[in-house]
Amino acid sequence: SEIGGKNLFCKEIEESLITKKIDIAVHSLKDMASVEITSLNIAAYIERNDPRDAFISFKHSSLKELKNGVMGSSSRRRDLQLKLINKGTLVKNIRGNIDTRIQKLKDGLYDGIVLALAGIKTLKLEENIKHIFTTEEMLPAVGQGIIAAQCRKDDTNISKLLKKINNEETKQCAIAERTLLKTLGGDCDTAVGGYAVIENNELILSAQLFSDDGDQDFIYKVKGKREDGVSIGILAGTELLKKAGNSFKKK
Repeated sequence: SEIGGKNLFCKEIEESLITKKIDIAVHSLKDMASVEITSLNIAAYIERNDPRDAFISFKHSSLKELKNGVMGSSSRRRDLQLKLINKGTLVKNIRGNIDTRIQKLKDGLYDGIVLALAGIKTLKLEENIKHIFTTEEMLPAVGQGIIAAQCRKDDTNISKLLKKINNEETKQCAIAERTLLKTLGGDCDTAVGGYAVIENNELILSAQLFSDDGDQDFIYKVKGKREDGVSIGILAGTELLKKAGNSFKKK
């Protein structure tokens, strides 16, 4: 967060798109800023991978065993959610890609780490998982498990091409989640979880916001028509802001 947050991963790629060095940018959606660059467009949301988080440890079989253990995390959302599960958890910042983090765990620098399950599955490292958190235990980050394909708005040929690989259900869920984040004015330091699913043709959005000091968390769940992701996201964000009051300062 000190050097630009998650969007740092996207910025350079987006600049290459704007200057026409590339025609398609591929991002992890959860790394993208909630306010998009006006000349660019997410033309395809790839069918969502598993959105859950996973606990990895070579010393403990569950998070509850970590009495005085050190957990590695680079997400404030996960830090505070971990402390709701086990108050005694000491969380320290960890950096690097998945392989680097697992190596740090093997080297004994941490007793456990939490990573997005989608990334672990992609690298076929599931044998290291000790526990997969339910979305009720640990509400995922907005967009977690979704790959976004972005192009220039005025590039109609590429837009048509990308539309062929777009998953409409994933898109509707992503729009609801990202509208929630935008309504909250969330940035890379905001501890917020947001996860939408479609059931029986209805979109259900679960949202969680932590106070600025991390001592309180506020939860809101709403459902509506699957095509109303924008209004559902706005409603969830507005209600969370009301619940949080002065304990959360909108960025």
